[in-house]
Amino acid sequence: MIKAAVLGATGYAGAELVRILSLHKDASLVWLASHSYSGKKFSDVYPMMKGRCDLVLQDDDIAKASENADVIFLALPAGLAAQSVTPELIRSKVVIDLGADFRLKDRSTYEAWYHNQAADEDLLAKAVYGLVELHRKEIKSASLIANPGCYTTCSILTLYPLVRNRLIETDTIVIDAKSGTSGAGRSSKTDNLFCEVNENIKPYGVAAHRHTPEIEQELSLAADEDIILQFTPHLVPMNRGILATCCARLRPGVGEDEVKAAYSECYGNERFVRLCSDIVQTKNVKGTNYADISFRIDRRTGNIIAMGCIDNLVKGAAGQAVQNMNVRFGCDEAEGLDFLSACTF
Repeated sequence: MIKAAVLGATGYAGAELVRILSLHKDASLVWLASHSYSGKKFSDVYPMMKGRCDLVLQDDDIAKASENADVIFLALPAGLAAQSVTPELIRSKVVIDLGADFRLKDRSTYEAWYHNQAADEDLLAKAVYGLVELHRKEIKSASLIANPGCYTTCSILTLYPLVRNRLIETDTIVIDAKSGTSGAGRSSKTDNLFCEVNENIKPYGVAAHRHTPEIEQELSLAADEDIILQFTPHLVPMNRGILATCCARLRPGVGEDEVKAAYSECYGNERFVRLCSDIVQTKNVKGTNYADISFRIDRRTGNIIAMGCIDNLVKGAAGQAVQNMNVRFGCDEAEGLDFLSACTF
């Protein structure tokens, strides 16, 4: 039995992680921490978990968590994991960070986009980017796993086969992405109040969103060339979900057959990527660990429009973290994650 600790357990991603781990036959929750609710039971904060997870919440103390757990999940604000994780810790424990502190390999890039001090070089060198569909082999032996961001997961998975197989002109990539409000976290912010969000849609982080360099890093690795792209996120009035619409110019001679073959080669055997003939929509992935992807080719312009959607709290955060744990500890990759959402009509 894998003993699991979650720090930041009462945020939206942390709570989703607790819910999923409570369903996992090979894992046991032994330590939950929350700066805001220390001393309360988890089920006092989330009553739906009463009788399912009644652990008392502790302070966010990674050292104490490590005394009890085999794997430590960090669902903390940017900057805190870099201060807490040490080389000594990851010699004996597995750390899966749901934040951004270990995702970017270049320290100066992290500091420019996040305005925090970057993690030490030796820790960054040991960290593995935890997008299982791209880095499964490295994750199997990793002790420090950087769980990808939600926008990045959706955007990278949608574009990866096109970039890897050199089917598009990489300097023409434009990503238009939309997210539900849970992506902004559980803390109180005026911009996320019901009256601000309801009956409204707005772009934010225009030309400055922190997930941009993460998308560029992973797609550049896939293409073996530096990629600079345009990424614009939008906030939409729903709780969960991300939809990324990615447009790029096809290379001369590339048609539908080549595109279909590329997606099938990359994802034909993947448990959590579904290639769809219909246009994807967020209601079909809500509450699941699936990424749904479809595409259309505009023969008039020579562009491909590739579309992907995920649940930002599951495949974009907690579900992906559990998928990483499963790969790292040799469990069935779908353990704890093989569920569908309730039907929505």
